[in-house]
Order: sequence, then C-alpha cells, then structure tokens
Amino acid sequence: MTQAHQLLWTGFHGLDALEVAFPFTPGGVVLFARNLDPDPEVGPARCRALLDGLQARHGQAWPLAVAIDQEGGRVSRLRPWVGATPPLRRIWTGGGAAACEAWGRLWGEGLSLLGFNVDFAPVADLWDGHPDAGIGDRAASTDPVEAAAAAGAFLHGLEATGVRGCLKHFPGLGGTTLDSHLGLPELPEAAQVERNAAAFIPLAHADRLVMVAHLRTPASAPLPASLHRGSVVANPWGIQGRFLPDDLEMGGCADWNWEERVRLCLEAGHQWLLVCQTPEGWTACAEALERLPESLWQSPLQATRTMRGNLAPAAPFTPQAWRSWLERLQAAAEQT
Repeated sequence: MTQAHQLLWTGFHGLDALEVAFPFTPGGVVLFARNLDPDPEVGPARCRALLDGLQARHGQAWPLAVAIDQEGGRVSRLRPWVGATPPLRRIWTGGGAAACEAWGRLWGEGLSLLGFNVDFAPVADLWDGHPDAGIGDRAASTDPVEAAAAAGAFLHGLEATGVRGCLKHFPGLGGTTLDSHLGLPELPEAAQVERNAAAFIPLAHADRLVMVAHLRTPASAPLPASLHRGSVVANPWGIQGRFLPDDLEMGGCADWNWEERVRLCLEAGHQWLLVCQTPEGWTACAEALERLPESLWQSPLQATRTMRGNLAPAAPFTPQAWRSWLERLQAAAEQT
C-alpha cells in the first residue's frame, strides 16, 4: 500500500477503536460529533480510549495527527459535555487579547486531556455582520489588525498547551454569503481579498497549519483558492505555512473530480489532504492519490512526517483532571 496515503487527514465512523477500519493508513484523523459519545459521564474517557487505540495502531513510527474543530460558540464538538461556550467575537469584544489567550489555553488543556494534538482553530476571517454570512460570530472583528490580534492570542494560549492550532480560512471568507459546504463562494473584488488576507499575514509562518478556503477570487478563477497554486504556496503576500485545503468533500470543490482535486491540491503546495465525511469520499481520495506520480507526493509526505514527529504527547487523562478542567471552563463561560 502506498505511503502517499499518509497525506490524508480523514474522518471516520465509530466511537471505539475496534469499530474503526480504514482501507489505508492515514497520517491524521479528524473527529466529529458522530465519533463522540454524548453522555458527559462516559464520553470523555471513551474518547480518550478511542484516540489511544488509534495511536497504538497507526502512530508507531510517527504520532498520528488527531484533530477536531473546537472553536467555541456554534462550532463546538464538545458541547454535549461542556455546555454553551462563547464564540471568538464575544470573547474578543468582551475581554480583548487576554481573554482570547485564556480561552485558547483552556481549550488546549481540555483537548490534550482527551488525546487531541491539533485544533482546527482559530478563525482569522473578518466579521462583516451580514445575517447570511457563513462565518458570523466565529470571526472576531471587521478590522484585520483586530482579527489578527484575537486569533494570534488564541493561538498563543492554545499552543502553549502543546496542541497545535490552524489558521482558517485563508485567504479569508469575510464578505461572502454562500456557505462553502454547499457551493463555491466568490469575492469578485481584489480589494476584498487583500483586506481579508491582511489578517493572516502577521500570524503565518513556515511551521503553522493554514487551512485554505474553497473560495473563488479574481486571481484563482475559475478554480477555488484551495486548488490554485497562486493562492497557496505562491500566494502574492508571501504567506508561508503547512497548507491544507478545507474538506475536499465540500460543495465548494465538487465541480472537480477526485483526480483533479487531489492533483491540483498537490500542485498547489498542500502538505495534507483533508477528507472527512463519507467512506466513499476518503476512499476516492486515496485511490486518486495512488494514481498520481510519486514526484507529486514525496515532498509533502516528508513534510508531514516532520510535523508528526514534533507533535506533543497528550496529557494524562483521569476523571478528576477532567472534572477540574470542566469546572474551570464552565466558570469562564459564565463570566464571558
């Protein structure tokens, strides 16, 4: 079986390690609500057992990258266990950078207890106040400087715990109204793209995860930015990072077949391929990858292995440690 499959950051079905069977060996996995027992009494320990089992199976040579979307607010996979938590905009407007850092640290501590080493957060998109905007209060501010300050503080707190963050959704979805899960949003004016991208410039560096949006821009057309080299490693702002596309099963890239999606991603400079929703999707992605020449995937494979080798080990899980963390988090939520 080709080593190229280790470029996949894949979703799966099942709540226990014995239920999970991949037709390939991924380099990373992404958990959703479907993978978490909603019972707050048994769910956290069951999650940690699941992730320990997957690490034992797939993380022997290099630790398995294990990710979740845990931003707080309406994007909170842990909500059944922790209750309602504030979105980034409320945190920023209520407490500024110090509050954003504190919340990043809180989430990182809890995620490490559960066995995660990557959080697909924070959002660095701009808030535009549009009632139909897909991002909404997941974004901190209309101002790129403030959005960068909020996201940067959250990242500082999160990564201080050993859990890696991920800037999203580069070059920025602010000003769009179509949800990229459903179709391909577009920013028709280059000035809009420039303003959005400005929030990412101070935060990105060569070792930072950067998720690229399915977003058509004047520079990327007819492709989405996620599949366009000039919007990824050759972006005009000189932004570096460990790039990965948003989920390749989303509607924003559905007009391209799997071979085109995978080839264009690798040509664009992505180090990971994110495919999360269905067995048909992640199998099709893996098979498309198998048909491509090694010259396209060998360099990103080495880059992903380097990253995996530097992932921090999870914190020890005990029911007491979880309860202590949960009490602190819920107290913070009441005060925010």
